[in-house]
Amino acid sequence: MNTQQVADRLVALCRKGEIQKAMEELYGDTIVSNEPANSMVKSASGKKAVFEKGAQFASMIEQRHGGSFSDPSVAGRYFSVVAILDATIKGMGRMKLEEVCVYEVKDGKIVFEQFFF
Repeated sequence: MNTQQVADRLVALCRKGEIQKAMEELYGDTIVSNEPANSMVKSASGKKAVFEKGAQFASMIEQRHGGSFSDPSVAGRYFSVVAILDATIKGMGRMKLEEVCVYEVKDGKIVFEQFFF
């Protein structure tokens, strides 16, 4: 898959709530996932560690009220998506989380992701 196809597939799966499936299908084994310093979860390297990071964040959600994923913007082997999550987070109450997600694709797999919020 080229970058546009990977981007479109990631957004389609995320819009259906199939984030775990998206990670299994589209992430490379050596993926690096970077979070801001003030993030609720820490950065991770390697597919297993990134999966665990995702599971840790999911376990913090008490209730999901809504959310959305923008269409991807693609440039070369990079793409970005705006993700919005309206959720009640354990110990923090209801929050609207908005972030820009930037991804790098090599050989049809996502090998890097960086989140800005």
